Amino acid sequence: MRVTLRVIAGPQTGRVFTFEQHETFMIGRSEDSHFCLPQDRYFSRHHCILEIAPPQCFMRDLGSTNGTFVNGIRVETCYLKSGDRIQGGETVLEVEVSTESESTPVSSFTGLNTKTTPSLITVQCLNCGIPSEAEASRPDAKMTFLCDDCREKLKQHPQPIPNYQMIRILGQGGMGSVMLARSMKDGRPVAIKTLLPEVAISEQSLKRFLREIEVASSLQHPHIVSYLEHGTHNGIVYLVTEFVGGMDASKLAKQRGGKLSYQEVVKIIEQTLGALHFAHSLGFVHRDIKEQNILVDGIFPNYTAKLTDFGLAKSYKQTGMSGVTMVGDVAGTIAYMPPEQVRDFKEVQPPSDIYAAGMTAYSLLTGAHALDISPRAGIAETVKAIFEKPIIPIAQRNLDVPLRIASVIETAIAKQVELRWRTAGEMRDALIRAMN
Repeated sequence: MRVTLRVIAGPQTGRVFTFEQHETFMIGRSEDSHFCLPQDRYFSRHHCILEIAPPQCFMRDLGSTNGTFVNGIRVETCYLKSGDRIQGGETVLEVEVSTESESTPVSSFTGLNTKTTPSLITVQCLNCGIPSEAEASRPDAKMTFLCDDCREKLKQHPQPIPNYQMIRILGQGGMGSVMLARSMKDGRPVAIKTLLPEVAISEQSLKRFLREIEVASSLQHPHIVSYLEHGTHNGIVYLVTEFVGGMDASKLAKQRGGKLSYQEVVKIIEQTLGALHFAHSLGFVHRDIKEQNILVDGIFPNYTAKLTDFGLAKSYKQTGMSGVTMVGDVAGTIAYMPPEQVRDFKEVQPPSDIYAAGMTAYSLLTGAHALDISPRAGIAETVKAIFEKPIIPIAQRNLDVPLRIASVIETAIAKQVELRWRTAGEMRDALIRAMN
């Protein structure tokens, strides 16, 4: 599957951009845009952003002055299909969605290469059997699918998993549900996360997702939640992990009126950074650090913090389990991403985790976001702020936080990668020194 953008009008007519996997593509006059248009005066610095997960393509205007037009109509958000034309100012891009013929060897000579449009196939919901349509690379492709109604029902009432006794639902999220259960084998309490695909996925993608989870499950560290097993049941993916008592750091802060003392935050974040340093040294990047993914057990000063969902967000998106991310209301998660992660989802490195850990610490200390955005800011406003708005110093939000501790956290959330801590271990050491 492939999405191609061709510039058919404007100062850079003739340029071609090709996407074969999950990527973001920003257009604007700013130098950090993927398609930089300094000559086209009608474009804003950060004009619009496309999220592409072939065959899906989604466009979001970023509050541009002159607007983004699709097929001549001004839009804020829009799913794009083959043949659509995107225009801003003098520049026009045409969208093409295609699939390479698998029977034809790939060649640099156009004449030896066969392109076809994706096949529209019928898929049935695994739960209720209602048919729907999905795009696939071949007309005989085998796809796994859950309809929207069944996804919601299964979130609210998860199916039991063999060999486990369900006790209660611990929470629900975008991917599925988390349940407290008891192992019938040894009686130990466990947490079971069920993952519900958002779109029709191929059997190959499902196998690749399970392989990636298996690799991530090899991380064994006192501050990382341990995976116990994973598999599929009635078409639903499930992960079984150790059960951590207590609550996530977000709920802990809400319980205290919205924020925690700096002593508590240092305790939680230094343990989280220890887990990150270990994972980074083995080549793993979390990609979704936030308060909800840090579980805290015990009573201060004897907190034990454990990082959960290691690599889950990355593999869930990149192996096709999810639709395009920016369609849903995920501004809260995007707000913790550094500029380089918004620009390029697939090439995320350890500095992105350090930035997100700093954003998490900032939020726990102040009860607010480090960028000047409202709690109800939408995705467009949030993305624009990530690139264009400065960080608000912690001292302006919470005078109780010592400046030396605030400095460590503000270094972590520098927009430029080279200005951040080089490693999670280095940030942890600095935080402990500042505390002492």
